[in-house]
Amino acid sequence: MTTDAANGNTEASKQNMTPVSVNGNAEAPEKKNVTTVAENGDTEHSKRNRIQVSNTKKPLFFYVNLAKRYIQLHDEVELSALGMAIATVVTIAEILKNNGLATEKKVSTSTVGVKDENKGRLMHKAKIEIVLGKSEKFDNLMAPATNPAAKTAPEAAVADAKKG
Repeated sequence: MTTDAANGNTEASKQNMTPVSVNGNAEAPEKKNVTTVAENGDTEHSKRNRIQVSNTKKPLFFYVNLAKRYIQLHDEVELSALGMAIATVVTIAEILKNNGLATEKKVSTSTVGVKDENKGRLMHKAKIEIVLGKSEKFDNLMAPATNPAAKTAPEAAVADAKKG
């Protein structure tokens, strides 16, 4: 993860941000549970259930399936994105909510300063964070079919056609 300690922002290096040292140590991109200090002095631990979404790196359903796994493991997931990837995060959240897998717990928006590596100047980008919790129906919807002898409608139709 890359850290912008001036505003407490932690985003993946794929967002064109440069690593900043935290407590005198350069931070490795894959490091987990890094403590960052925000402008207001708050200490924030990097969350294990956070997915930082890019709209160019992975397909949409990669993030949907990853979010399902995070919900299974942690009972909630935080989806985060900058700039143009915000629409992707909203779409992921809506897919999970519409399929009855998640409930919306919190939505927050902000503007963060990101250093542009090409021009060397500070750019302001929109940021969204959506926290989704496990729905009451999640476990039932995610459970595999318990009866292997049970056939789907198309399988039953094919079996009936072969009999008759």
